[in-house]
Amino acid sequence: MTHDPNSEPNVRHRAVAGAPGGATPPSTAVEPGPIAILPTPDAVVADAVRRGGGTLAPLSPETRGIVWVAASGADELAAVLDAHPAVSWVQLPWAGVDAFSGVLQTVRDDGRVWTSAKGAYAQPVAEHALTLALALMRVLPRRIRATSWQADEVGRSLYGARVVIVGAGGIALELLRLLRPFDVDATIVRRQHTAVPGAARTLPSTRLGEALDGAAVVFVAAALTHASHRLIGRAELARLAPGAILVNVARGALVDTEALLEALESGRLGGAGLDVTDPEPLPDGHALWSAPDCIITPHVADTDEMTAPLFAERVAVNVRAFLADGDFVGRIDPSVGY
Repeated sequence: MTHDPNSEPNVRHRAVAGAPGGATPPSTAVEPGPIAILPTPDAVVADAVRRGGGTLAPLSPETRGIVWVAASGADELAAVLDAHPAVSWVQLPWAGVDAFSGVLQTVRDDGRVWTSAKGAYAQPVAEHALTLALALMRVLPRRIRATSWQADEVGRSLYGARVVIVGAGGIALELLRLLRPFDVDATIVRRQHTAVPGAARTLPSTRLGEALDGAAVVFVAAALTHASHRLIGRAELARLAPGAILVNVARGALVDTEALLEALESGRLGGAGLDVTDPEPLPDGHALWSAPDCIITPHVADTDEMTAPLFAERVAVNVRAFLADGDFVGRIDPSVGY
């Protein structure tokens, strides 16, 4: 699951005051009414809707809000919306919404408000990303497998390292906070030009190569869109410092898997920490499983136990916005895909 990559995580967007990314705002305010939880009931989310003051009811012509609790089912959701044009607000369950990109493109001009969980899961994901980076810098993949004492004195410190974070959403901001005690030299790469507080510099995505020059650690925390597919490839990996570390906690397809394998096997890249892969799930026997200094975790940077209460809080906040002033959190801009 990912996460809000290129926009501020907890900035609230009013339904009638303009959409993120410069999108055209809806012509009218969101019309409140009954809320349906789809495609299946969810007791935790139902409680959150009630805490927000909402009225729960089965899907009907009177439904005005939908909380979608499945990570997939884009076609089913599209069919629901086609059959219920009065729905004015849709809440999606994860920060990354690439699984619903087709629906978002179809409805981009229909005036509905779409919200996601972007920013809600930033803390556990950033924590996981930092764990992977530190483990790789201290050569833990090899140390853990060792069966004899090897006093080779291999390992590096994160203190003062040149770090690049690709993305500027909740994960990136939380990473900057976690990295502060290490006194790193941090560069943020984002779609927008707006500077990110806490980073030494902020560069637009058009200057990604420049940002990567000589970097020791790269965290990938961006949204997967058509424009960002395989954002990190051979040319980008070649610009990193020899022995650099790459950590991806966003989407596997942001990184060219073949290029990553080549860089690991040649020793040019010092290690990779992957909570996401391309393909995913990663098949048994895939070369990444045996690649040197590669840690793979099965998309568990934020587990259900961690995310359930965080998503519930997001739902409660947005139900209150839906019923009152339209002060939604995590609003999606369908035109850019997150």
